[in-house]
Amino acid sequence: MEDTVGGWWDVLIRKAAYRGYPAAAVQLEEMERLAPVFFRAMGGEPGLHLRSTVGTEHAGRRTWLERVAGTNTSVELAWSDERSLYLPGRIDLFPDRTRNQQLYLWLLALSAEHAQLMQECMPPPGWLESNRLATLRCLHRMPGMALLYAGLVRDYLPLRGDPASLPPAQQAIEQILRDTLRDPGHAPEARAVVGLESRLQGITPVPLWMHPAPPAQAAPAGRGGDEAANREAEEHQQDSQEARKRRYRAQRVTPDERKNGPLLIFRAESIFTWDNYLRMNRNEDDEDMGDLRAAEDMDHLVVTRDTRRRASRVKFDLDLPSAEADDIPVGPGMPLPEWNYKTGTLVPGHCLLKPMRPRDASPVPLPEPLRETARRLRRQFQALAPQRSRRFARPEGQDLDLDRVVRFFTDMRAGQADSGEGLYVEMPRSQRSLACLLLADVSLSTEAWVGRGEHASTVISVIRDSLMLFAEALQASGDSFGLYGFSSLKRKEVRYLLLKDFGEPYDAAARGRIAALRPGYYTRMGAAIRQSTRILREQPAHKRLLLLVTDGKPNDLDHYEGRYGVEDTREAVREAREAGLVPFCVTIDREAAEYLPHLFGAHHYVVVHDATRLPQVLTRLYAALSQ
Repeated sequence: MEDTVGGWWDVLIRKAAYRGYPAAAVQLEEMERLAPVFFRAMGGEPGLHLRSTVGTEHAGRRTWLERVAGTNTSVELAWSDERSLYLPGRIDLFPDRTRNQQLYLWLLALSAEHAQLMQECMPPPGWLESNRLATLRCLHRMPGMALLYAGLVRDYLPLRGDPASLPPAQQAIEQILRDTLRDPGHAPEARAVVGLESRLQGITPVPLWMHPAPPAQAAPAGRGGDEAANREAEEHQQDSQEARKRRYRAQRVTPDERKNGPLLIFRAESIFTWDNYLRMNRNEDDEDMGDLRAAEDMDHLVVTRDTRRRASRVKFDLDLPSAEADDIPVGPGMPLPEWNYKTGTLVPGHCLLKPMRPRDASPVPLPEPLRETARRLRRQFQALAPQRSRRFARPEGQDLDLDRVVRFFTDMRAGQADSGEGLYVEMPRSQRSLACLLLADVSLSTEAWVGRGEHASTVISVIRDSLMLFAEALQASGDSFGLYGFSSLKRKEVRYLLLKDFGEPYDAAARGRIAALRPGYYTRMGAAIRQSTRILREQPAHKRLLLLVTDGKPNDLDHYEGRYGVEDTREAVREAREAGLVPFCVTIDREAAEYLPHLFGAHHYVVVHDATRLPQVLTRLYAALSQ
């Protein structure tokens, strides 16, 4: 009974103490389609991803009801780093839902200007001055935002409470903040803002501005640099939708190696509050990742390194197989450039691409399960094949023009024959003048299983079937095409698999090379696209289509991950377009909508949510793109 009454009281007191307006709340998910477009239109960096921030503790004053309820201890504020833009996951500051949506738009516009300002100014200005200047620049460059901003300030200032209730020192700071919000063009006195960031005790945070102290990324420290453990944590976070979108405050501590921890005989997950780091000896299961999942419930993490490592955290770089078991190299390899977005330059010869043929590739017929689908596709694509046209009354041709012959002999008997009239029918074959290169990602992730029940299969098996059916369809259409695959193991081992070159026929030998495909390593996408551009650019066709089939983002073991890999791939796609190609991406990555518009454009990619339907989607897509 006590627990029940306590639960009712907790719900009641929290609801009474809450300052927001839940009925007018706007979720970040509702803005996900508009926000990236609006942010880039406002001049924001197009490579940044949209994420929800995490609440951070603030030093503002709380009402007695909030102190009783234990609420309003943290606030979600906007901030950004070199990879992502972080916005509140939910805004219910105003009783008007439209005003809450406008606050999201204002934060997007302010974030774009604030990021540019912090890069241009050395040393960067403090919190108050940077937000004032960013607001001023935003209103100057986008005058249409002035009315929106004025409405936000007008409705927000009454929510900050009565300044007269504050102590004199806090009243002065509060007045500076209010004056700056009302008139960002008026700079406060320099002496009044010296050390302002350290004097915010008792001051309510400003949700219209950027974060005064954004959560810093934990830098590698300690002994040994356990990169494997870091990758394990990152991989676990990628398994959770919330983990991909959440940010944590972290504090790094150094354990005392002179002391051994006490024995912990119970599971710490039963403790509701975690505070400081305490070294403990506890039973651990190598397969148990519960500690990482439990961390998702925490806003503040304490991070440290000790001398112990779990077996599952000892990970090694993938080793290349022996020459006898590896794919067969074709030539010594070729150096390719790579785009460094930080310097804005194309680094020449940074990668080494190695053309290869799959080993143990013996000629094979088309697999029995694919034959009926292949027959249907051949009939459909034969309609795209060039058809012969007839040209009458030609001086030369493959057949006689019977009408002209009869007329000629009739006129000859009448003494009116014209010897210059053509008596033949010419039947030239019309040309579509189209070449297509299909580039398949065969990285290690293609070992994953997709589908359910009798339709379950690995991604690499779906890719093999897709390549075979795609080739059967294009052979029926008469279009020129080539099939290639790729994976990588750092920049000096970009493996480019030659399945069917443009000059080769599609026969049992080509099917054997497709059947011998197996999962490779990682996904250095930029180098593979550049090589495909070179090959396709040499084809004598009016329209040249570059199709990329992948299951994830660009990544590799070295620095080729995150924004670096994305920007290099984007530059490679831009180079392909400049060469006159039509690049298009087909992916089974359900999160692709976050980054593919930045890479290929809003209308040059498609996401296949059911990977087992990839063969059908691929052939239908080609039929549409080749028109």
